[in-house]
Amino acid sequence: MKKGIIVILALVVLAIVWGISIYNGLVTKQEGVEKAIGNVQTAYQKRADLIPNLVATVKNYAEYEQGTLTAVVEARAKATSVTLDPTNLSEETLKAYMNAQNELSGALSRLLVTVEQYPDLKANQNYLDLQSQLEGCENSIANARREWQEAVKVYNTAARRFPANVIAGMFGFEKSPYFEASEGAQTAPDVKELFE
Repeated sequence: MKKGIIVILALVVLAIVWGISIYNGLVTKQEGVEKAIGNVQTAYQKRADLIPNLVATVKNYAEYEQGTLTAVVEARAKATSVTLDPTNLSEETLKAYMNAQNELSGALSRLLVTVEQYPDLKANQNYLDLQSQLEGCENSIANARREWQEAVKVYNTAARRFPANVIAGMFGFEKSPYFEASEGAQTAPDVKELFE
């Protein structure tokens, strides 16, 4: 009888240790997702921080492009006002964040196309430095988004696999949303639209 109780207690202890191990693994993966979200936000913020300098440099050369400059400034303001909370992330909040970032990307694209009309500006060292930094930011954003997608895949897979899905369900580990490409991202932009 004592042996049976010891075996049962040992099995209970093993089950508890196993459950704790799964729980801790899910927490670690969830933290990886939150870190990746932070990296994405940092990359977008770095880009947003460059925009005032870019606008000021372009403004000195392109006096007649006030509408384009205003659109960039407004898109930047909107993009920096929408933030992500990693602890309360939903597909809706992620979509709102990405829409604001995509609007800023579009405004920047129009600005950069406009700059092509000003040879003096294209040769200006400040502008060239800012353009290079902006390109670096876009690469950082792409890398951060790739890392985010991978972290979400690892977390979601772990949380959905049996038997971890039982622990995930008991403790509220919900599926994390992926970044999705904006509508029309698979088609190249129409150059005519950029000038309108």
